[in-house]
Amino acid sequence: MSGDAMQARVERAAPGGVGDVVTIRLPAAGAYLSILRTATAGLAARLDFTLDEIEDLRIAVDEACAILLAQAEPGADLECEFELSRDVIRISVSVLTLDGQPPARDTFAWTVLSALVGGVDSRVDADNRVTVDLQKSRGSGSGLG
Repeated sequence: MSGDAMQARVERAAPGGVGDVVTIRLPAAGAYLSILRTATAGLAARLDFTLDEIEDLRIAVDEACAILLAQAEPGADLECEFELSRDVIRISVSVLTLDGQPPARDTFAWTVLSALVGGVDSRVDADNRVTVDLQKSRGSGSGLG
């Protein structure tokens, strides 16, 4: 998919499985980030995260997207996958990039991400798709509260 279309997919958890997986794919443009912030808040609320934790997640997703959009290939799609389990939300945001460079970890943006969520990592696949992985546990608070 590319262009101006948006797509969402939900995979229900099997009994004893990891949890529901929600995937949203939309154009890699800042104008669409409000959709991801809203989805993040709604899914975190579903897991009974506190208001402060929800706001931390919204900011973290926005920051991760901003990092990725800066190097996105023109016309690419931004994909955001939310993996929901009992007390943890895992969020992976990815985009095809021009150069396949992982985000620098010595920047203010990376420091903000690390403070907002319990775990932050990045990876690059063979097709120059860069992914930022976020993980936050319910009740973990943040360093910015």
